[in-house]
Amino acid sequence: MTELQLQILFSQEAALLVQHAQDLGYGVTLGEAWRSPEQAQWNAKHGLGVAHSLHTEKLAIDLNLFRRDESSINWIFITDDMGHKELGAWWKGRGTNHCWGGDFTTRDWNHYSISPDGIHK
Repeated sequence: MTELQLQILFSQEAALLVQHAQDLGYGVTLGEAWRSPEQAQWNAKHGLGVAHSLHTEKLAIDLNLFRRDESSINWIFITDDMGHKELGAWWKGRGTNHCWGGDFTTRDWNHYSISPDGIHK
């Protein structure tokens, strides 16, 4: 599969991921999808990520999940694994190269990616 074909596949899969999250009752906003190599280097230098992030290859996205409060009026931002565990399990079930940041040594709950070589990054 070419790089472009993999990026197109990832975009299609990411759309299904957002739809699935909404089907589970979550509100979703998009976080970082593409990251410049320079930004990835800076993040790594400052302990905020890895230098060879799949974001630089357009193969990763960060999703922000929200749930309704008890009044069903206000949205509450989900800041930990709540919600992401279920969504991450669904994502990983989509294929062997589908990676979820909740499995990383340094947890990145809202990170979803497709790895061309199966390496989680």
